[in-house]
Amino acid sequence: MPIRPENKHRYPADWPEISRAAKEAAGWRCACTGECGRGTHEGRCPNVHGQPAYGTGSTVVLTTAHLNHTPEDCRPENLRPMCNGCHLHYDRDHHRETAARTREARRRAAGITPLFDVGGGLA
Repeated sequence: MPIRPENKHRYPADWPEISRAAKEAAGWRCACTGECGRGTHEGRCPNVHGQPAYGTGSTVVLTTAHLNHTPEDCRPENLRPMCNGCHLHYDRDHHRETAARTREARRRAAGITPLFDVGGGLA
């Protein structure tokens, strides 16, 4: 997955080599064993980099996921080579939270305030 420009400083300078080593160790095959929650495979995901994806036929891009969503943490046990589909699904909650924070920051910067509080508390 592409690194967002605002997060590039969080990755070590040798990230391409770290990521490649993880992918090579996995035989360029997705190493997800269901933690992505997609429910599309039992056991290890069958998707292989550059090949048609299981079920969709789209070309697989193997990525390297940080299991704790912390790019600075490049310990081998925190990295998991995943196909683009598994990685996106694994990160879905993290992406949702990040997008909400980004939208809120943009609203605040523009001086937009909510019409009412939807924080869940009752007055």
